[in-house]
Amino acid sequence: MRLKIWSWNVNGLRAVMNKDFIDTIQKESPDIIGLQETKLQEHQIPPQMAELDKYQQYYSHAERKGYSGTALLTRIAPIKVEYGIGIAEFDNEGRIIITEYDKFILFSIYFPNGAQSDERLDYKLRFYDRFLEVMEEKRKTGKMVLISGDVNTAHKEIDLSNPKENEKISGFLPIERAWIDKLVALGWVDTFRHFNQNPEEYSWWSYRTAARSRNVGWRIDYFFVNQEDLPRVITAGIRQDIMGSDHCPVFVEVNV
Repeated sequence: MRLKIWSWNVNGLRAVMNKDFIDTIQKESPDIIGLQETKLQEHQIPPQMAELDKYQQYYSHAERKGYSGTALLTRIAPIKVEYGIGIAEFDNEGRIIITEYDKFILFSIYFPNGAQSDERLDYKLRFYDRFLEVMEEKRKTGKMVLISGDVNTAHKEIDLSNPKENEKISGFLPIERAWIDKLVALGWVDTFRHFNQNPEEYSWWSYRTAARSRNVGWRIDYFFVNQEDLPRVITAGIRQDIMGSDHCPVFVEVNV
């Protein structure tokens, strides 16, 4: 069975309702969609989401209102859903949904941003380390493991417009990029770069500088897969044509 799986940081699920979100999902019809930065509580889920009645919907909310949050929409019933990685300081920000299916495990993750302070950068790095442990634990199941979401770090100079100017900015710090190096060394594959080595392929643009119209962006949204199951990944890409957020969707198509 061939599946199309999306990941999209919507920067507020309520806000994106006014930007053709429902129409986009109905038209494109991905089999599974992971959403990040939903920024809502359970009682604030937009009523329009009921129009996506072909999808089972799962939500993880942050304790802090209007902050973080993830969602997972799936046409295929999972056999298990988890909402954390076993550490309260990470789990209470609503960043994690893990769905297990017969043939694969999918993570939809909104990784922390480290730009606010040294404390948040430390939080981000500790989240990264704990998350890598969980990735490796799931890998031992023998199922294909897909890691999707906003990682909040550009890996290499090709992955952002102005690498030299951003070397001391969180999101492109050597210590953050080294974590992705570690992933790759352990046999986790950046699916997009497996298929596409072109520059200027970004998934996030700052609102503040009208950066999207000039394509001054960063590629910080990813799908990683365990090396053993890379042959099951048919393609991976970025949908820069889809508007509605400061991020655009990224996707993979896989055989399961």
